[in-house]
Amino acid sequence: MLENTFIHIQGIGHKTERGLWRRGIKSWRQFLEYDGIIFSKGRDQFVRDELAESLNNLGNIGFFAERLSTHEMWRVFDSFREKAVYLDIETSGGYQGVDEITVIGIYDGHAVNTFVTGINLDKFEVAIAEYDLIVTFNGSLFDLPFIRRSFPNIYLPPGHIDLRFLLKRLGFAGGLKKIEKVFDIKRDPQIDGMSGYDAVSLWKSYQWGDRAALDTLIQYNRADIVNLEPLMEIAFDRMKTTLGLEA
Repeated sequence: MLENTFIHIQGIGHKTERGLWRRGIKSWRQFLEYDGIIFSKGRDQFVRDELAESLNNLGNIGFFAERLSTHEMWRVFDSFREKAVYLDIETSGGYQGVDEITVIGIYDGHAVNTFVTGINLDKFEVAIAEYDLIVTFNGSLFDLPFIRRSFPNIYLPPGHIDLRFLLKRLGFAGGLKKIEKVFDIKRDPQIDGMSGYDAVSLWKSYQWGDRAALDTLIQYNRADIVNLEPLMEIAFDRMKTTLGLEA
């Protein structure tokens, strides 16, 4: 999808991009190999230079994060999925007058890593720096601002896709658990039906000495991140189809 994208070039919007696709110019290389004038001689040269630079930066997500709106960052997913991480946090919900991160879970498509306040939360900063792209659900409004407040000097990956808003564009509004059910993505019966309020209660129970409550909280957080992967794949394919490109 990334190499089908032209809207990261100054002066090219969605309408112009679709016009190029309709003319059969659906990739950067097709534009570069086109024998003729597309816009004007000067404009074509500018676009060719930009596309050549784009090809040179294919492995540099920061290049595209600077040029694509947050609304369109989903387009980088397939190119950077091997360096993507699915992330979700739990918080204390204001328990004892303090609202702080209790658990951070990350999943890279192979393994889950969990970071817990009072145990290993300090290791999160090093772990997250290994990735290029974060995928969250409502992370732009909740998870990432919370993380930045808790870790003032943290380096977060330059790419971020917020599935809440991407799925909403596709007609799927509501919370994560509601949307999971639409696509028949299941959770373990032990945590099925749990909500963020339950996560706060589990943390309270753990603080009161119930170790099993922390295990359940971690299991709940794990489902939140692992289930983001199939949702991201579904959303990516559907967005491509919506644009008239092969899924």
